[in-house]
Amino acid sequence: MKTALCIAFTGVLASALPVSGQVPSPLRQLLAEALHNNSDLHAAGHAWQAATHTRGQVAALPDPQFTLQEFSVGSPKPFAGFTTSNFTYIGIGASQELPYPGKRRLKGQAADAAADIRQAQIGVLEASIAEQLKAAYFRLAYLQQTLTLLESSRTTLSQVIESEIARYGSGGGSQMDVLKAQLERTKLVREITMHHEEAARTEADLKELLHRAQDSPDIVAEDLAPTPLRYGSRELLDFVRRQNPEVRMEARSLTSQNAELKSAERQGKPDFSIGYMYQRTGLDFPSYYMLTLGMTLPRRSRVRAEVAEAAESLASAKEHLDAALQQQLADAQKQYVAAATSAELLTQYREGLIPQADALFHAGLAGYESNRQPLASVLAAFNEGLELKRGYQQALLDHELAIARLEKLTGQVLR
Repeated sequence: MKTALCIAFTGVLASALPVSGQVPSPLRQLLAEALHNNSDLHAAGHAWQAATHTRGQVAALPDPQFTLQEFSVGSPKPFAGFTTSNFTYIGIGASQELPYPGKRRLKGQAADAAADIRQAQIGVLEASIAEQLKAAYFRLAYLQQTLTLLESSRTTLSQVIESEIARYGSGGGSQMDVLKAQLERTKLVREITMHHEEAARTEADLKELLHRAQDSPDIVAEDLAPTPLRYGSRELLDFVRRQNPEVRMEARSLTSQNAELKSAERQGKPDFSIGYMYQRTGLDFPSYYMLTLGMTLPRRSRVRAEVAEAAESLASAKEHLDAALQQQLADAQKQYVAAATSAELLTQYREGLIPQADALFHAGLAGYESNRQPLASVLAAFNEGLELKRGYQQALLDHELAIARLEKLTGQVLR
C-alpha cells in the first residue's frame, strides 16, 4: 500500500494524457491555421487592398470635358439662320483642368501612406490573434496537466481512505479520520468538475479563433514546458522600438500625416485649365477657332485652415507615437520581470519545495502505516504537497503567458 501511495503522489507532475487517444496539436500548426482562417484578418486584408487603389484616383488628372454647342439666330429652332447669318454656328470643344505641378504627386504619396497604415493594422491584428491563441492554448495545456494532478491526487486519497476504513474495521483508526479524508476527496472531485468546465470554455475560445465548428473534435495541447528567455531586458526593449506592431502603425500614421501636411501646403498654388473649340457656320461664312486658358486661385483662408488642420494632426500623430512607444516599452519591461521571476519560482518549486514536500509526505505515510503518525498529519502533508505542485503549474502558465506577451510586444519569436 505504501509503495502504491508513494507512486501515485510523486507522479502527479507527469504530463497530461491525450484526450481519447488524440494526438496533441502543435502550437505552430494552430497559429498558421488561425491566421489563415480568421475572418477579421481577411476583412483587414480587403480593406488594405481597397486602400491601395486610392492613389490611382487622387493622383489622376481631373476628368476632361467635351462640349457640343449649337447657336441659332432668329428662332429657337435648331440651325435657324445657319445659312443666312454668320452668328449661327455649331461648335465642338474640349477642356482639361491642370493642377499645379506636384499636387497630384503629393496626393498620391498621402494615399500610399494611408494604405500603409491599413497594412500596419493587419500586423497589429495578426499579433493580437496570435497572442489570444497562445494564451488559450497554454491555458488548455495548464488545465490538462492540473487535471492529471487532481486525478492522481484523488486516486491517492482513495487509497488512503481504503486503508483507514480497513484499519477502522479492525478496531483501529477513527471514524473522524475517515470522514476527514472523504471530505478532502470530495473537494478534489469538485475541483476536477470545475476544471472540466473551464477546459470546455477554453476549447470554445480556441475553436472560435481557429474558425472551427464548435462541435468539432476537442483540441489537445502539447505539454507545457518552461521556455528559456534568451534575451536580456535591453535587447527586448530594442526589439520593441524596431518591431513592435503598434509602434510601427503609429510611425506610419506619422508618415501619413506628414504627407497630408505637404499636400495641404501645395494646395495654395493655383490650378490651370486649357480648352479649345471649333465653331462652324454656314458654308458661305468662315469658321471660328477658340483657345481658352484659365487659372483658378485657391482662397487663402481655406488653404490656411487646411494647413493648420494638417499641422495639428501631425503634432497629434507625434504624441501618439511617443505615447505608444513608452507604453509598449513599459509593458515589455513588466513582462520581462514576470518571465524572469516565474522562471526563478519554477526552479525553487522543482529543486526545493516539491522534493521536500514529497519527502515530508513519505515520512508521514511511513509513520502512519507504523501507527506512529495520525492520519491528520498525513493529510496535511498531502495537501501541502498538492498546493505546491499546483503552484508549480500556475508559475509555469504565468511564465509562458509572459513569453507570449513578449513575443507580441517585440515582434520576435522567443520560443
